[in-house]
Formats: sequence, C-alpha cells, structure tokens
Amino acid sequence: MSDDAIRQAALTSKAWPYEEARKLLKRWPDGKPGGEPILFETGYGPSGLPHIGTFNEVLRTTMVRHAYEELTGGAPTRLLAFSDDMDGLRKVPDNVPQQEMLANYLGMPLTKVPDPFGEYESFAGHNNAMLRRFLDRFGFDYEFASSTEYYAAGRFDETIRQVLRKWDEVMGVMLPTLREERRQTYSPVLPVSPITGKVLQVPVRVVDADAGTIAFTDEDGTKVEQSALGGQSKLQWKVDWALRWVALGVDYEMAGKDLIDSTIQSGKIARILGGRPPEGFNYEMFLDEKGEKISKSKGNGLSLEEWLTYGSEESLSFFAYREPKKAKSLHIAVIPRAVDEYYQFRGNYPAQPVEQKLGNPVHHIHGGKVPTDTLPLTYGLLLNLTSLPGVGDKETAWRFVQRYAPDTSPETHPELDKLIGLAVNYARDFVAPSLNRRKPEGHEVDALKDLDAELAKLSPDTPGDEIQNVVFEVGKRHPFESLRHWFQSLYETLLGSPQGPRMGSFIALYGLDNSRKLIAESLEQVAA
Repeated sequence: MSDDAIRQAALTSKAWPYEEARKLLKRWPDGKPGGEPILFETGYGPSGLPHIGTFNEVLRTTMVRHAYEELTGGAPTRLLAFSDDMDGLRKVPDNVPQQEMLANYLGMPLTKVPDPFGEYESFAGHNNAMLRRFLDRFGFDYEFASSTEYYAAGRFDETIRQVLRKWDEVMGVMLPTLREERRQTYSPVLPVSPITGKVLQVPVRVVDADAGTIAFTDEDGTKVEQSALGGQSKLQWKVDWALRWVALGVDYEMAGKDLIDSTIQSGKIARILGGRPPEGFNYEMFLDEKGEKISKSKGNGLSLEEWLTYGSEESLSFFAYREPKKAKSLHIAVIPRAVDEYYQFRGNYPAQPVEQKLGNPVHHIHGGKVPTDTLPLTYGLLLNLTSLPGVGDKETAWRFVQRYAPDTSPETHPELDKLIGLAVNYARDFVAPSLNRRKPEGHEVDALKDLDAELAKLSPDTPGDEIQNVVFEVGKRHPFESLRHWFQSLYETLLGSPQGPRMGSFIALYGLDNSRKLIAESLEQVAA
C-alpha cells in the first residue's frame, strides 16, 4: 500500500482510530504553529498497581497517534505517559503488603510513601517502574512524565499563577458540582504542609497571584503563608488535569466513561486559564466476571500477567481494539476467542483492498506492519489437544503438531512455539480440570462404532478436510436431530466438553489411532 493510498482511504475510513485522528486534522488544519508535534497524553494514578485498563488507554491512544501520522503523511507527534505521583495517598490498596505501614502515610505524596515491596525509593517509584516495564514490553513509543518532577521543576508555575488570578472563575466551575459540606473546604490548590509534608485538603486564600503566594491553616492550627510554586502545592485533580492540558499544550487525551463530567469541568477550566481542551473520547470500562468495574485498588478482574500467561500480546491488543465505547467483560474465558479471532483477521489482511485493511484491527495493532506468516492450526485446536491425558506438556504437544505440520519446529516457528506454551498453560489450569466425558447413549453408540469403522479405513496421512467429510457422512446416517447435535455428541463423549474444534482437523492432529482409542474408551463406558 502506498502512503497516498492509505491517506486517501483514511480520510473516509469508519475505523474509530481514523475518526479520532480526523478531529486533530480539524483542530490543526495546517499543523501546530512552528511545526510543533501533536501531543498525546495518557494519565496514570500510581496509588495502585498498574492494571489492564492502563495498558488499554496507552494502546488505544497509540492507535489514534498512528492513524494521525498516516493521515498527515508522517506529521510529528509525541506521547506523554503522565503519572500523578504527587497525589496524596487517599487509602491503602487492598492488593499490596504492609497495610499497617502504609496507613501511617495517608495524605503524603505518593513519592514520599515508602515502597511496601521494599524495592524502590517510594510507592510511586515502584508503581511507575511497573508501568514503564510493561509499556516497554509492548514496544510503546512514549515519554514518561512525573507529576512530582514537573511541579518541583516549575514546569507548571506560570499556569498555577493563572489559576490564582482566575480563582473566582475556577471556583465558579467547581463549587456547583460539590456537596454543601465539601464546598466549605474546597480549594483548587492543595498546599504541601511545611510541617508534615502532607498534601492538605484545606481552604486556601490567595495572597499574591503574580508572586504565587497563598495562605492557609495547617492541620495543627498553624497559620501558614507560602508559595504555591515549585512543588510547594499541587492542584485538585480536575483543576490539575486542566493545568496539564494548558501548560503542556496537550492535543489529545481519552478517558473512561466514568470521567465524562470531569472532562467537561476540566475543559471549562482549561478555557478559563486561556487554553484549549484536548480532543478525545470517553471509552467504556472493562468489567470483571461479576460485571463490576475493574479497579486498581481492588485488584479485581484479569491482571496483565494473567492474560499473558494464557494469551498473546497481540490477542490482548485485539480485545482492547474492538468496540471501545462498549463495556466488555474481561475474564479468563474470553482469551481463547480473542487469540483465534486475532489470527483470523490477520489471515484475511493480505488479500483485502486498502479500505478493508484500514478497518481491520490488525492494521492498528501492528501500526500498518502486519506479519505475513500464518499458523497451521488454531489456539482452540491446541487447547483440545493439550487438554487430553498425556499431552499436557509442550514437548509432547509439539510431537503431535509436527506430525500434523511436518515442516514446523520450535526454532523455525517461534510464534507457534509460544502459542503452544500458552495453550498448555490454559488447558492445564482451566480446561482439563473441568472435562467430564459422558457415556454415549442410544443411537450415539451406533454412530461412534460407525465412525470408528470408517476411520479404520483411512491412511494415517489423510488430510483433515477429508476426515471432516467422513465425520459428516457418518452423522447423516444416524438419527441425530441435526449435524450440530452429532458434533456436540462427539465433543461431550470424546473430549468431555460441550464445545470443541473442527473434528476433522482434531483427528488429523491427534492421529487416527489415538482418536480411535478415544472412541474405544467411550464405548467401554457403555459396556461397563
């Protein structure tokens, strides 16, 4: 695909990354002044361990970034992963050690809270490092930014002065959104106590906006007058959000649907401060198996590590790409389908015209550089194989795979090797323990005997498609309500599962002799 063909197709593509990128074209028709790069931002609250939603936001933002670059023929862009690590610790997360120790640091900036894992200089340092390791693992092109460092270095000082100058207008946006009790103590600026070092939630009076001086009463009753600049204060988060947009010139930032009102309020404040809110959209949240929103502090739902124990990085990206404005349940059972659908879309990509390619999820997952190699079998088929007795390890599984696809090996097909390992993990932990092969009944017994007789006639190298035809013909000869019921019978009596693979491919993979042994074992239950 030529760059021009991509650009022309992207101008009308209905794929959501292009729809988002076109907002930026409208925002800056001639590019940013002075050739400045378009600035994309993602925010991270390091009060809890990074979770799959964090990855989701960076991934989706990266997809919009790449779409914009395709639309503009490579206009400059930046992605800033911003950590709100100067926030005060509001509560102790449920999923970290040393709970009692952390409780002693409530209200302290996260960069001043000791690391409960004992690995870094602070709790924020630990969680920031986890975030960066994970983003690096996926190869994201980003710049990391620390709220603490930006405040301390004076990067926000001029915009903080503007907040002080526009105090009444900012309060006019925020106060109507608060309960009466909260209005009495609300302040857009949160001073850092010179006594305890805590980020204080106390009323603040502006003494000199241009000098950046504020006054407040500390927790012990001490009257304090100090600068709000240079890291001696931080802003309440909705005002802080607007501060970043204005001070840094952020052009694009998406957020969860639960932040719609906050986005509106921060946008109003950004305009008061003389800036312009970024483009973006509000995505729906991932839900756990109970339908509850995934939370960093609760640690519910799937973790990044759990997904990657059973599914590939690309399958996780595929899951995140689909329908970003629709709430989706994120739990173990969605992984196999995500893996196989990713490969289905990848297999379709080469033959598609440019318009369809730009709407194919793999185009956005791989930034337009989609791998061209294919796999000889599906993840679902591997799950069925590795769930069977005696095949629950990678080495054994490879012996079956190499008989099915003789030209493959772990060395020449590392992607397949990885997929086999993931299937072994998933089958061991979730499939094999739940299998329960039921006894065949009635006409199922005759159909299985018939199938066994037909398989006995085939040569060991019979292709899966031919075996599938044999299975079809046997099913037609017996009084099943439909062929679907015949295949369900095979899954339940031979594999112990209500669902299963394409039987011809499975029999070819598992081998005719081994498959006939499954039939014999099933029929032995009847004789017993």
